Amino acid sequence: MFDPKAIDDIASRLANAVPPGLNSLKEDLEKTFHAILQGALGKLDLVTREEFEVQKAVLAKTRTKLEDLEIRVAALEKAASGPDLQSG
Repeated sequence: MFDPKAIDDIASRLANAVPPGLNSLKEDLEKTFHAILQGALGKLDLVTREEFEVQKAVLAKTRTKLEDLEIRVAALEKAASGPDLQSG
């Protein structure tokens, strides 16, 4: 789901931000950052862009159907209440 190169890039940037006195630990820190990022991002409940777009289309279609049904219900309610008003 996540681009491994992006995770590598972030881990590398974090490792490069380490103070100069800890350069000997840089490689270990980069591996640790990479593992932490990959683990944390893997736990997130995310969807792909494609899945999102599919659900977006389904929602738009459902919304259109709902609007159509609301119009039909309003027309039926109006028709149903019409004769009662005339006879009363």
